[in-house]
Amino acid sequence: MSNDKNKRRTRIKAHIRHRVSGTAQRPRLTVFRSNAQIYAQIIDDSKGTTLAAASSLKIKEKMTKSEQAAKVGALIGQAAKNANVESVVFDRNGYLYHGRVKQLADAAREAGLKF
Repeated sequence: MSNDKNKRRTRIKAHIRHRVSGTAQRPRLTVFRSNAQIYAQIIDDSKGTTLAAASSLKIKEKMTKSEQAAKVGALIGQAAKNANVESVVFDRNGYLYHGRVKQLADAAREAGLKF
């Protein structure tokens, strides 16, 4: 079953990445979600560089996964400000825009990112 889920996500991811690309003016905010952690990166695809990154690995407090995602969203928003990035295009990486992915996106918007 998990293999079918991964194949489905990979197919959706390829479809999204065909349409979504980050530029210097509007880089791509991508999300990776594992069972235990959540990661976010701001990527300039034209140069192939990562401008900012945040993950739940550095969070030491005990909290739920949704709270971790919101904290990572705030961290990536702050890191984007430090890298002079105001507007991004959101890449949900094949995941449903629901739960932890939505929490991260909402927290990044509250931190000042526009997408």
